[in-house]
Amino acid sequence: MAMDILYAWSERIGERRTRDPLGELHPPATEAEVREVEERIGVGLPPSYRQFLLVANGWGSDDDCLLLSVQEAGWLRDVDPSRAETWSAAASVPDELYFVYGPEQDSSHYRGEYVPGTFLAGYWDDGVALLNPHVRTAEGEWEAWYLAPWKPGATRYRSFWDLAMDELRLRYPA
Repeated sequence: MAMDILYAWSERIGERRTRDPLGELHPPATEAEVREVEERIGVGLPPSYRQFLLVANGWGSDDDCLLLSVQEAGWLRDVDPSRAETWSAAASVPDELYFVYGPEQDSSHYRGEYVPGTFLAGYWDDGVALLNPHVRTAEGEWEAWYLAPWKPGATRYRSFWDLAMDELRLRYPA
């Protein structure tokens, strides 16, 4: 499965290594660098994000679309504590409102108590791309969030892959 994900990342973003509007993909992280961040944060990274790092150790160079390198990424509470504090005030919501993805999702239905324990993967359009280890799939994927001050809450995805593919669809319409 890991090789399938790695191939999928290479196929999906390989031709965009130097094309705008996403900016340049950085050279791949090494397996040792990925393991180092996992040791630093105390948990293994979700498969789609981990494999992305082995294809590109970061993406872009400004706030318009910047995925951080393994050396820069980390728990939101450590990397960007002011954002963690600001967005953690949201009230909790019941499962039937929380676990809705896609067009039916209401972004105001997120769980503020999860915010400090999310993993900051990058900055996009005044917001942040976060990975939420509190919600995991059977395959080990972490829920992914896009949270911005102009949104009523977090747009949530089942995985980093889904978040990244949605961003690619927005920036590279078919």
